[in-house]
Amino acid sequence: MFLMEKALTGSRRYWMWLAFLLGAIAVAGVVYLRQLDEGLGITGLSRDVSWGLYIGQFTFFVGVAASAVVVVLPFYLHRARQFARITLLGEFLAMAAVVMCVLFIFVDLGQPARVLNILLYPTPSSLMFWDMLSLSGYLIINASLTWAALRHERDELPHPAWMRTVALISIPWAVSIHTVTAFLYCGLPGRSHWMTAILAPRFLASAFAAGPALLILLCLFLRRAADYDPGEGAVKTLSTIMTYAAVINVFFMLVEIFTVGYARIPEHTQPLTYLYFGLDGAYRMAPFMCLSGVLLLVAVALLLTPRALGFRWTLPVACVLIFASLWMEKGLGLIVGGFVPSPLGNLTEYVPTLPEWTIVAGIWAVGALLVTVFVRIAIVVRGAERHACMEHAQGD
Repeated sequence: MFLMEKALTGSRRYWMWLAFLLGAIAVAGVVYLRQLDEGLGITGLSRDVSWGLYIGQFTFFVGVAASAVVVVLPFYLHRARQFARITLLGEFLAMAAVVMCVLFIFVDLGQPARVLNILLYPTPSSLMFWDMLSLSGYLIINASLTWAALRHERDELPHPAWMRTVALISIPWAVSIHTVTAFLYCGLPGRSHWMTAILAPRFLASAFAAGPALLILLCLFLRRAADYDPGEGAVKTLSTIMTYAAVINVFFMLVEIFTVGYARIPEHTQPLTYLYFGLDGAYRMAPFMCLSGVLLLVAVALLLTPRALGFRWTLPVACVLIFASLWMEKGLGLIVGGFVPSPLGNLTEYVPTLPEWTIVAGIWAVGALLVTVFVRIAIVVRGAERHACMEHAQGD
């Protein structure tokens, strides 16, 4: 509570933003109560497509959470002090993303009480059990690091040694949460679209592109709106990591397309054909997946063109393009492509309904609310620290 009280101060715009987010959460809560009463029949899910927008968002935001490792690693392992402020923001995003992941699983269950089955009847042979352990452990690790960092900065004390040990543990843990998520999919032999050995590397590459893209956008916004500068050097390094990860992600996608296309095994080619070109008159996903590919290629071209990097708008535009592209490809297309066509050859198209979009928007609002509150606390603590330093200098 000694830190949460700092989130209760702010400008009129700050409180209007919080009111907007709380309103969106309230609307989503009402819609979820309707879903809880009527069942998942109000969604676009069906017998053939049993996972949709909810699980797609879960998959995407696990990657956002795992991407915090790209700032934790240089700061704690290589002691790069210029990453101090941006590491804090990365951990904020990771905590919010994990909470969102839990909520997406929660709303995807027909009866939320089923979550208790994992705790009451633990099954180590189930990947869902390990996914639960990895996500909850990762949330605890990031929460302890963030709160300890803020508390010691508020008291103007050096970080204790245990923080570095915990941070080093979080590095392989971050990789594990997205690896386990990939294993959930590629371990299903009946779903040819997911059954590939490079699914986990693809997940990590896309995570280290989409996560830093969102973090850079947050840094650029805070620099203009809140006088919170994470440092130019840290942002540039993070943009370089994002560029390399995006290039690797494109390479993995091309490798996958070549392997499937060259082998011409129908159960492997049909999901990709459906996603990008349409199949037997079913083509609702094709425009979005094609747009996703174009956006990613444009973003990579901008980031790899020295002349384009000279413009101030290039980096934020590229970040938006990468985030939007991977959100479409990973947050929806990957999941739907695993179900269409079904193992029996049925083509049942999936279209998210308005209740689904409303609930997803509410969970996004929860994540935005958490990040807003966390960042507000950091700004107040940093401001108090800077003010104390100035008073000390004036006293000298």
